[in-house]
Amino acid sequence: MLDYIKVLPQYCLPKHGLSHIVYKLTRIKFKPWKNFLINSFIKLYNVDMKHAIWPNANDYSSFNTFFTRELQPDVRKWHLDPQNILSPVDGTISQIGEINTNKIFQAKGKQFTLESLLANDLEATKHFMNGTFATLYLSPRDYHRIHMPVTGKLIKSTFVPGNLFAVNNPTTRVIDELFARNERFISIFETEIGLVAQIMVGALFVGSMETVWLGQITPIKKREISIHDYREDEIILKQGDEFGHFNMGSTVILLFEKDKMKWLEEMKTGGEIQVGQILGKTVN
Repeated sequence: MLDYIKVLPQYCLPKHGLSHIVYKLTRIKFKPWKNFLINSFIKLYNVDMKHAIWPNANDYSSFNTFFTRELQPDVRKWHLDPQNILSPVDGTISQIGEINTNKIFQAKGKQFTLESLLANDLEATKHFMNGTFATLYLSPRDYHRIHMPVTGKLIKSTFVPGNLFAVNNPTTRVIDELFARNERFISIFETEIGLVAQIMVGALFVGSMETVWLGQITPIKKREISIHDYREDEIILKQGDEFGHFNMGSTVILLFEKDKMKWLEEMKTGGEIQVGQILGKTVN
């Protein structure tokens, strides 16, 4: 009941409007304002700045440049190897496991389907049936750049307009098909172990996403599904390469085909992860 009470106000909030306001406020470069925002945020969320490329919070030109800050070289251990499936983010494992036919576990008593997550892309759905998945949550204090878990050639991307519910524990327990209802950007790669999908899921105050090949994807005025086919292009991202970033925190979902990889046994729901860490192994 407490979860329902916490989530209920979100149904009434103008979520896209609030996210647009946050987008504007976090790009203000007026020094007293941006320094106040950044330093207040660091204290509130206990952000560790010692590994940031600019450890001094006042060196950032805006709150957004602070939020999407890079890390110093060599502060993360990259286990680069074709046999490894690497974590694309710093964060927490929200859920991890196998896809049950076409159903992905969200929380106790709640699932969502591949079809709904992939915006009824039946070709992609067929590839990921009975495969494996991981839902990775980025908290506000985390590093917010996203990297490649494996080397792959981009073949398709889809922007799916949707809601912007928060993606915290109460909402995942309460809202049906949360990740298939929220705004998201789906990228599908051709790799040595078959197709791999990396999906950025938007959330409340997370109305802006970017990738290295498209730049800023959201916010956009025309809120409609947008599909790009890249089969004729040569957009290849190597394992560990930067993929994109959230301009506020949210969730990344990974999908793999059946019998192509296995998660390490120690990877459990609620476990903390770092970018470049080994999450799983390919199956020969």
